[in-house]
Amino acid sequence: MSSPTKSALSAESASRPTLHRFFAPEGLLARKHPNYEFRRGQLQMAEAIEQALTERRHLIVEAGTGTGKTLAYLMPVIRSGKRVIISTGTKNLQEQLFYKDVPFLESVLGPLRVTYMKGRNNYLCRQKLYDLTNQPVLTGLEEIEQYRQIAAWEPETETGDKAELSRLPENSPLWHKLDARSESCTGQKCAQFDHCFITEMHRRAVESDIIIVNHHLFFADLAIRTSTDGGMAGILPEFQAVIFDEAHELEDVAGSYFGVTVSNLRMDDLCRDIEWTLRQKEALSAGVVTACAHLRERSNFFFALIPAQGNESRFAFTNRVEFLEENGDEFLGVMNALGRVATELEGIPQKPEEAFNLVRRVHEVRAALGFILESRDRNTVFWVERRGGRGGRQNVFLQATPIDVSQILRKSLFENVETAVLTSATLAVSGRFEYIRKRVGLEHTRELVVPSHFDYAQQALFYVPPELPDPRHEGFAGRATERIRLILEASQGRAFCLFTSYAQMNDIYERLLGELDFPMLLQGSAPKSALLDEFRETPNAVLFGTSSFWQGVDVQGEQLSCVIIDKLPFTAPNDPVMAARIEAITEDGGNAFFEYQVPAAVITLKQGFGRLIRSLKDRGVVVLLDNRIRTQRYGRVFLESLPNYRRTTEFEDVERFFGGAIG
Repeated sequence: MSSPTKSALSAESASRPTLHRFFAPEGLLARKHPNYEFRRGQLQMAEAIEQALTERRHLIVEAGTGTGKTLAYLMPVIRSGKRVIISTGTKNLQEQLFYKDVPFLESVLGPLRVTYMKGRNNYLCRQKLYDLTNQPVLTGLEEIEQYRQIAAWEPETETGDKAELSRLPENSPLWHKLDARSESCTGQKCAQFDHCFITEMHRRAVESDIIIVNHHLFFADLAIRTSTDGGMAGILPEFQAVIFDEAHELEDVAGSYFGVTVSNLRMDDLCRDIEWTLRQKEALSAGVVTACAHLRERSNFFFALIPAQGNESRFAFTNRVEFLEENGDEFLGVMNALGRVATELEGIPQKPEEAFNLVRRVHEVRAALGFILESRDRNTVFWVERRGGRGGRQNVFLQATPIDVSQILRKSLFENVETAVLTSATLAVSGRFEYIRKRVGLEHTRELVVPSHFDYAQQALFYVPPELPDPRHEGFAGRATERIRLILEASQGRAFCLFTSYAQMNDIYERLLGELDFPMLLQGSAPKSALLDEFRETPNAVLFGTSSFWQGVDVQGEQLSCVIIDKLPFTAPNDPVMAARIEAITEDGGNAFFEYQVPAAVITLKQGFGRLIRSLKDRGVVVLLDNRIRTQRYGRVFLESLPNYRRTTEFEDVERFFGGAIG
């Protein structure tokens, strides 16, 4: 199918129902959706997005929970006739849009040209599979079984998406050898190019009006285009507009893709891929084997020299200059070892196409390592992260992250796209968007706050126990544990206990073991999805979690009737990226605490509290065990930014609420 012409698109979009006809109390949506209820804010948001698309303007929209924001942006996008990227915060939201919201709209409007794209490593490379079939090099019974599973699936699948392989482990080492990541792709020179799953995904995208991606794919693509100044094609086709759903995540995701990372794992992966690929192509020379072995040796020695900082897993690499002076020979040893690998690869006679990509990867790693150790870029923070690996091995990651991504995004994104819409339930601080605009570089934009469809004053009670000490006080954990126990007894479990650190979570969980009659689920004891399923299916359960449960989690009904948060979620000031941003704001004469730390914590707190009320029928209590929201001057900013919960400092009100007397 060829791409529709501009005139055809205009005629088609003009034939779509108007927004009022679609969203009105007696409109198409009301007649088609069994649980429809007119939301004035939904129509208001849709109209604002349509105006932004028509006038080629940028727009920021905070749409409170229950607004129905997905339909509010999908309808004007469909009517626009433009090619629009919809970028979501998670793959789960991506799947909800593509497999639930879009089919519903098609049942109302007829067929739509929509496609769904994920990163290349989610898709199978047919050529790699065929190479492995012709010359099998498998390790152990587990890889043999996984190979059989993938080989049987390959002729049947239309997408090549590993999500279809429900029995394949998430961290399958075999999949890593068979996926379609760009590092080993030979493009049009590949024998399977016309039958490639990536090629087919591109075709679908070029023929689509709406392309649904996630933030990680979007910014990976943008970073590729930016770093090559348009010289290297990204995975996404050209587009006129982009909708960012869960836009509060943009700064952190963009920062990770416009930075660089080099680790001992990346070195190991590079050597493994070189040997694996060339062995499959019967082009693995003794010189390459020796060079890779030398690189592994020099890399392991070099990364073992990276200094630790107590028990900190993430810390600023502040002594890079001194480190390089003391360990210059070891640094040059790794750089020379990388150069030797590249030379050996380039010297392979009649080398396969894959070898050219391997050479490019070697040069990219070499350039990244040189940048991290030698760059003096003032807008970059250099830091170290240590993570535990298999067999107790310590993996060391050297990171370089932009301190301020606003100018990068302004030039690479907002000045080059007709319309960008940023939306989330948590973007405004005290009803204003100054924080998000400044952090992402969005200078000229329209703004809209759409109130939630929920009646928070009737559905939720906000309780702050006044007698608890400051969370930084050594006696806080004991007093907080006792208060949590009383609250959970009143709520009969049915709660999330959300913490700002693993240490606090584990401490209070241990203190409550044996003190509660309710099932207690602890983050880390099982995969997140399994814990959520168990929570939904277990009466009166209590789930203890940290950051990953603060957002993107939806549990409706009485099963979740209470959310307890230990303290205001300020990011630890010793986090290297946070500390660098604080220092940069201070050096520019700003007040980093009120301009950056408080607004960031406000948005995180709104995300955590947002887990409770997910439907018009939900009722519950949100609890904050941190009196600073009442006693400190900055507490007013938090209170002004939260929904209009009914507030109390009296535990008796909590007991009456769960007894049915309140509301």
